[in-house]
Amino acid sequence: MTRPIARRPTGPAAVARAVGETALLRWAATVLVAGAMLMAAAGVRAAPAPDSFADLAERLVPAVVNISTTQKVQDGQDLPEMPQFPPGSPFDEFFRDFFNRRGQGPGGQGGDRPRPHNATALGSGFIVRDSGYIVTNYHVIEGAEEITVVLHDNTTLEAKLIGRDDKTDLAVLKVETDKKLPFVDFGDSDKMRVGDWVLAIGNPFGLGGTVTAGIISARSREINAGPYDDFLQTDAAINRGNSGGPMFNMDGQVIGINTAIYSPSGGSVGIGFAIPSALARGVVDQIIEFGRTKRGWLGVRIQSVTPEIAESLGLEKPEGALVAGVTDGGPGAKSGIETGDVILQFDGKPITESRRLPRVVADTPVDKQVTVTVWRKGARKDLPVTLGELEAAEESGLLASNTPDSQSDSTKPQELDSLGVTLSTLTDALKKQYSLADDQKGVVVTAVTGGSPAAEKGLKAGDVIVEVGQAEVANPGDVAKKVTEARDGGRKSVLLLVESGGDLRFVALPVGPG
Repeated sequence: MTRPIARRPTGPAAVARAVGETALLRWAATVLVAGAMLMAAAGVRAAPAPDSFADLAERLVPAVVNISTTQKVQDGQDLPEMPQFPPGSPFDEFFRDFFNRRGQGPGGQGGDRPRPHNATALGSGFIVRDSGYIVTNYHVIEGAEEITVVLHDNTTLEAKLIGRDDKTDLAVLKVETDKKLPFVDFGDSDKMRVGDWVLAIGNPFGLGGTVTAGIISARSREINAGPYDDFLQTDAAINRGNSGGPMFNMDGQVIGINTAIYSPSGGSVGIGFAIPSALARGVVDQIIEFGRTKRGWLGVRIQSVTPEIAESLGLEKPEGALVAGVTDGGPGAKSGIETGDVILQFDGKPITESRRLPRVVADTPVDKQVTVTVWRKGARKDLPVTLGELEAAEESGLLASNTPDSQSDSTKPQELDSLGVTLSTLTDALKKQYSLADDQKGVVVTAVTGGSPAAEKGLKAGDVIVEVGQAEVANPGDVAKKVTEARDGGRKSVLLLVESGGDLRFVALPVGPG
């Protein structure tokens, strides 16, 4: 049977139709070209799904390694539970043999207590230099007595820990070999957009060489893993054992390090988190060069700027990082940064939210002089600051502190109904009652009205109000005066600096109708 042949009609009517169709096609082509030009001008780019990841995977897999560690486990120490698979399946047999070797077989699960043995943990890593430097997560090798790296060609090498950084959960290993190893380069995670394709390669469940694909599903995720949380979120399948493995962009560059998953079941549910390369690259370079990190240090303690705090300070919108404490003798104190300042810019970089500041400061070289722009008493002020080193400050035991030095002799308690607190000047008896330091300054809260603005903000008896409206207070009358001034000045709220349990924080309370 032959395929029917399409015949072109002829005659005047057909010719007219053909001319009309030609004009229509030309019009449609013009519209398509104009639309493409508009999309290009607007920065919109087409991103069709790739036909295959095979070429990319073939090029990248050799630079990804499996990492196993051994650690002495004492008699009776808990071990991870064996994953549950259908009886008789290949995975059931594989994991049963694996856990039996770890001392968790018939005698370890529901039988005799396991004997002392070497426990094995599995993870992933990737080679960043042909001389044998390998990046992984710190939690993969934490507490390990031996670290073994298995290359893609099944070569097994002993690895040495060069350095680690628990703040970002990163570690750098080194293996010794006579041959040059395949390696991968870091890319720019800041250029990754939600919806961009990514490829994850790792060692889930010890199976090795596993490739999964997905997209960036969110950016700047905070999962309370450390002070520099800024994770990339992906739906590429990430499971136990993928930790420390690389996440690649479509150019084959590492833009993330797979670190954590959200999973009620313990398996992949399509929510994985990766450390962005913009954060990891500097840490890795410092560890390779110095054996440890060297972060910039400003010497301030900060908190977020809420809409109430912004209004009380005269800021147009809640942005920046509010300085809640300044370390005596630190770079910030030497440069004139004060408690109550709002840091709006650091070294030319806008601080849109408080959690951005620690990362920006940490990424800045030690001893570099930068300009810090602060908001102080209704105006911007530029301050030159020479950064210190965070690690050196930690070793010295320096802590942010702020100690006002004025106090009134008045001891008459006063109840401020608009705030919902009862205040008293500090006395020796009150310091003893609330376990306050002998040199404590400020006004002590002796009672908080239930359901009041103060109660909603977490104030409690024993808290000490150190400042009101960025001015030191020494007695209840000082507080009442500042509240009245804020109300008469058209403010909706007043800013308090409160010390609670040794920590300072700012609290914005509505001033009420008077």
